[in-house]
Amino acid sequence: MGIKRLLILLICIGNYGFAQNYEAKVDSLMRLMTLQEKIGQTVMYSGHFDQTGPIIKTDNKKHIKEGNVGAMLNAHTVEGTTNMQKLAVENTRLGIPLLFGYDVIHGFRTIFPINLGLSASWDLKMVEESSRIAAEEASAEGIHWTFAPMIDVSREPRWGRISEGAGEDVYLNNEIAKAYVRGFQGDDLTKTNTILACAKHYIAYGAAQAGRDYHTTNMGEGELRNTYLPPFKAAIDAGVETVMSAFNELNGVPTSGSKALLRDVLRDEMGFEGFVVSDYTSINEMIPHGFAKDSIDAARIGMNAGVDMDMMGEIYRLHLKKLVEDGKVEEAVINEACRKILLAKFKLGLFDDPYRYIDQQREDTTKYQQRYLDKAQEIAAASSVLLQNKNNTLPLSKNSKSIAFIGPLVKDEAHILGNWAAKGNRSGKAISVFEGIQDYLKPNQILYAKGCEILSDDDSGFEEAIRVSNQANEIVLVMGEDHHMSGEAASRTDLKIPGIQPQLIKKIREANPNKKITLIIMNGRPLNLSEEVDLVDAILEIWFPGTMGGAATADLLFGKVNPSGKLTVTFPRNVGQVPIYYNMKNTGRPIPENNPKQDYKSNYIDVPNSPLFVFGHGISYTNFKYSDLKLSSEKLTFSNSIEASVEVTNSGNYDGHEVVQLYIRDKVGSITRPVKELKGFEKIFLKKGETKTVTFTISVEDLKFYNSDMMYGVEPGEFEIAIAPSSDFKFKHLFNLND
Repeated sequence: MGIKRLLILLICIGNYGFAQNYEAKVDSLMRLMTLQEKIGQTVMYSGHFDQTGPIIKTDNKKHIKEGNVGAMLNAHTVEGTTNMQKLAVENTRLGIPLLFGYDVIHGFRTIFPINLGLSASWDLKMVEESSRIAAEEASAEGIHWTFAPMIDVSREPRWGRISEGAGEDVYLNNEIAKAYVRGFQGDDLTKTNTILACAKHYIAYGAAQAGRDYHTTNMGEGELRNTYLPPFKAAIDAGVETVMSAFNELNGVPTSGSKALLRDVLRDEMGFEGFVVSDYTSINEMIPHGFAKDSIDAARIGMNAGVDMDMMGEIYRLHLKKLVEDGKVEEAVINEACRKILLAKFKLGLFDDPYRYIDQQREDTTKYQQRYLDKAQEIAAASSVLLQNKNNTLPLSKNSKSIAFIGPLVKDEAHILGNWAAKGNRSGKAISVFEGIQDYLKPNQILYAKGCEILSDDDSGFEEAIRVSNQANEIVLVMGEDHHMSGEAASRTDLKIPGIQPQLIKKIREANPNKKITLIIMNGRPLNLSEEVDLVDAILEIWFPGTMGGAATADLLFGKVNPSGKLTVTFPRNVGQVPIYYNMKNTGRPIPENNPKQDYKSNYIDVPNSPLFVFGHGISYTNFKYSDLKLSSEKLTFSNSIEASVEVTNSGNYDGHEVVQLYIRDKVGSITRPVKELKGFEKIFLKKGETKTVTFTISVEDLKFYNSDMMYGVEPGEFEIAIAPSSDFKFKHLFNLND
């Protein structure tokens, strides 16, 4: 107890609330620590509230009391975290508090749209607000740290984890990464409603071969630097405190064992100063990768490469001390890892009060606050994308005589939350689409039939669904994926709406050839809707919209909210086009615009090259007209900037939001450049008949890239520019960059 009292004296010098010399306090603490205690800080185990990876049976309580655990995941609630924290603080020699982490991905109790859906709002304020609310709810239950945001750029719809990211574009991922970090971490980590953010998965995890999770990644250094690293640099610049190493290998080296990536690039080059945690057992997995011969070797490689904390792999606890004694890992490397982890705990104020996040009253009064639910409803509506609306099928009228709601997801309260829904309540708290429409329609206006299950081949419900559809004036189908069909370990080779749902759509259209049919899609990835676009009149993509998703969907269906979401990932015509994304490179034999079927060009013989729905696509109940694009100058220099502006007019009959997008093309480079790149966007609100001028500032910083020598810079030459409602446009304006 004498040492504990000395420790408390050392770490509590100074008044709480003023600037603290955390580094000095860490140094003071580490002088009291044994090698084994330092190693203990690099160890993370999983609690038993959730299973998010392979189970490794171990005695958590025993290891915590021995001082051999620095952090826990999958442990939450005031009761659960209090009990575990007491084991560390009151039973170990130095009383170092535990760090509690959890997968707070798109909400904690109040669940927001899946991250891919949220990105479709193109609203950075909403991204920040959603993660701020998630941090408030999670921290109220003793959680200090989230394993988010996932900022893997991905052009691969077969990959289930595309649902957790912000889509295919680098610039948008950069901006969204910063917004998430701001939301989770706030402006002061000593506040008890902030949590540490974690940028993941480092690196190139979103480019797994064939879209199969955990699979190999291969790419050139130019692609790595120009596409996959920038969001991590953006998160670092925003102050992210932790980074997670990925499962995949990159060019033959597992990322959790790459000193070049973790030390040379992440720390020395990009300036990351926080700590790196492995993904769940990813250090151990270097053994089946064929990179480490056994768990001892894996522990050596992981620590020397720069993975500071071992998530659930247990091999740091078992092997690091012997590796130091054998001279295979320097104690200075252990010290460096321990110091970074302790520093995070000091920043959170856990040494001032290990229980400061744990407050039963706060837990009871924080979750599901009405303001959180209201915000979740607003964000779910803003994240939905109106893909198609023939003959103004939507919005529906509240005065319609009868509307049939058909499909396995009409009354769903479970799948609507999506994957990685943390502690969201899947039975009783989430608002289904059926519940949502009851705020707009009387019971005698609503007809319902389930029709079929999401995945079952049982079509016995078809007859009832067709009968109900025949009785209605209008038809709304609510269909899509099971929430287990996206997220981790949920790769698919078939991108069609699953099961026999497509057959039911055809049957209903055949039975109702002249009625307006709306298809609402609930899913976690781009789907192949190439048949459905011809069978239905309107398609509303709501993703997995979260706790208030049904209420938000009803607001959209009946026009209380005008759809404003736009795609952040391309929807292919079929899986054979994959990968397909808006900013691909040209070929030496591009398709002529006036003759897309010309022979011996880079095209398919069975479908067009173009996707079904392009990046940036999303329509509204109103119309927006773009006009009078102007450049302040057609000459840009290294020392000045130019402005590009456009007039946007709401020429339709509804007030609405529009996402105005800036694209640039570098026509000729020392390495080939993409056909277009997003370089700015602004979401504006226009009343019907209103016109606004939207202006973007362009400087050389917007034009830089890594060349073949891996030098980051800009090259003089001609650039094309467009300001448009989506990535589907033709360039018409030029400017020049001069020396």
